[in-house]
Amino acid sequence: MYKIIRKEVLAPVIKLFEVEAPKIAAKAKPGQFFILRLYEKGERIPLTIADFNREAGTITTIFQEVGRTTKDMGRMNEGDYLADVVGPLGEPSEIENFGRVVCVGGGVGVAPIYPITRALKEAGNEVISVIGARTKDLLFWRDKMAAVSDRIITCTDDGSYGEKGFVTDAVKRLAEECKIDRVWAIGPMPMMRAMAETTRPLGIKTIVSLNPIMVDGTGMCGACRVSVGGETKFACVDGPEFDAHLVDFDLAMCRLAYYKEEEKRAEAAGSCQSGGGCGCHK
Repeated sequence: MYKIIRKEVLAPVIKLFEVEAPKIAAKAKPGQFFILRLYEKGERIPLTIADFNREAGTITTIFQEVGRTTKDMGRMNEGDYLADVVGPLGEPSEIENFGRVVCVGGGVGVAPIYPITRALKEAGNEVISVIGARTKDLLFWRDKMAAVSDRIITCTDDGSYGEKGFVTDAVKRLAEECKIDRVWAIGPMPMMRAMAETTRPLGIKTIVSLNPIMVDGTGMCGACRVSVGGETKFACVDGPEFDAHLVDFDLAMCRLAYYKEEEKRAEAAGSCQSGGGCGCHK
């Protein structure tokens, strides 16, 4: 059992949990993720490690309520317990001094891009961050991102905060202003695909983090198969980060939609059936 030490509501459907998990916190690195279950018969879902505190023995994750499990999770509170937390999983980000890098976080993608941005800055890079959301109410961690960046650009689709437009527009403009050595982009699959198509003709190596359907997270089940450069990779053990210009995004997006009908039925069935063991009903 893993105790929720802190809960924070970042936006109407976006929440932060700080979880007591000392063994994971001791080994976690930027770019890695973990898998949790709310209760014994619950769904296994992968979530990025948005931050970690080795001294306190905690990890931080941020999630958006989009389906039954995340909505059940959103009803949990400080002091409640998660049944299982497994990690850290996946390969960590490649961190070195590349020169000038651009770190892009779209929507909830700001959470996983933050520790990468911090590590790249600590490695001596000039870091430009670009964060975006549909509207001002869905933006979070701008100050934290600014603190680990040399420059930050904020975009909203509707223009309610910062620049009106997409993060891809900002990156394209940056590429016209200065030389960019590498781009990291994390967010919804359509956003990452759009970023890949933006940087491809510019010849800027771009890294994306794929979070497809996962079950065991150790490469045993094969549920997270993705095609990268024409080769089959497992996002959980070979990734989650891959060269964006080699990813078959059409296939990745198809895989994300495999269980849409089952997800709809599960959500229609109501909240979790654990009898309150996960703390959701408190």
